[in-house]
Amino acid sequence: TYLLLKQQKHLSLLTQPEKISQCFRRSVGGEAGIKNVLVPFCFNSKKSLLNTPGSLTKQEPSLTKSEWQKQLTPEQFYVTREKGTEPPFSGVYLNNKDSGMYHCVCCDSPLFSSEKKYCSGTGWPAFSEAHGTSGSDERDTGILRRVDTSLGLTRTEVICKQCEAHLGHVFPDGPGPTGQRFCINSVALKFKPRKH
Repeated sequence: TYLLLKQQKHLSLLTQPEKISQCFRRSVGGEAGIKNVLVPFCFNSKKSLLNTPGSLTKQEPSLTKSEWQKQLTPEQFYVTREKGTEPPFSGVYLNNKDSGMYHCVCCDSPLFSSEKKYCSGTGWPAFSEAHGTSGSDERDTGILRRVDTSLGLTRTEVICKQCEAHLGHVFPDGPGPTGQRFCINSVALKFKPRKH
């Protein structure tokens, strides 16, 4: 659902922090000089629609390089913002068997469920599909796929739909029924255990 903010009474809401989430203010460019803005409707909500998978096709990165460097550890920045790769068998979530959800370390979007995690033996956490996948439809997931031709190879990069963080790659050598192996860097993820 979208709201076109044209009237002055709606613009006043943008300067009331208790009425609007931090991510909403960031997404529209701050609190000053906004005249006509098409934005996701998220007033009076602690959970912004901007973090809901499938709510946007893509959200432009809202932070500068220096802001990301301040927010992330050097390892997180290297992997997520500079498309790096953590060393194999080094990730904190490689052997995690707890039930829960893996979120983007940069923007907290839910990306992968522990129910789809498996041991691939490759040295990185592996998932058979992204959270929100319906059959082969990934429109309601928190990920996007991009062609990656770095290193002289053609691979499929996996990025966060919300903030474009580099997560890893997907390969066609996974288990059935999807046959996919989402090879994801632990450092790009934040695990939230399932509450019982």
